[in-house]
Amino acid sequence: MLGSGGTDDTRRTDWNAWHDDYADPASALSARLAVVRSEIRLDLDRRAATGWAEPLTVLSACAGDGRDILGVLAERDGRLPGPVEVTLLETDRRNLERAERFCRETGLTGVRLGEEDAGWSGSYLGAAPADLVLMCGVFGNIADADVRRLIEFLPALCRAGATLVWTRSRRAPDLTPAIRDWLAGTGFTELSFTAPPDVLGSVGTHRFDGEPQPLPLDQRLFSFLR
Repeated sequence: MLGSGGTDDTRRTDWNAWHDDYADPASALSARLAVVRSEIRLDLDRRAATGWAEPLTVLSACAGDGRDILGVLAERDGRLPGPVEVTLLETDRRNLERAERFCRETGLTGVRLGEEDAGWSGSYLGAAPADLVLMCGVFGNIADADVRRLIEFLPALCRAGATLVWTRSRRAPDLTPAIRDWLAGTGFTELSFTAPPDVLGSVGTHRFDGEPQPLPLDQRLFSFLR
């Protein structure tokens, strides 16, 4: 759900060990994961209701072990109206190995594991534009200026009508109001914003109603701060 991206020499967080908190169902990460998975299910259900049968492309940046999208696909056990093609961008090989093992154990196919830096625009070549874009655990680990730069880049990752799911803590100073404004100004229509009162994490879901843009291949988008 969140891994490493925008690598630099100063980052010290072990993004593989970071996932250990998911073992506690009462943790804030588990609560956030539940909301993200719920939003993914709603998106799949919306598409099924419209008679969608085309391949659905999913792009997850700084994907960690991909347990948000992969978990939803596995629980549906092939009960999808059409094929799903997933790209996970992640720089920690251990997380990708865990995702690969999960796919093998559950029989999931159509998953591409990209050991690439999601903070570099060229890493998205072959994965964008996508129908479902996951930016979970990204906005909270990069500088505010990089958040805005990444949002301005999103039209290059999204097909017309694509769904975006993102997460961000509301810890002071709370950037989520600005993020929602920036997304609106970039062609995104908010579908939901979940901010439980008992945790600081929040999850936003938006539909891209703007004009898709070409993908630049040589642009630094962000670097992780920790």
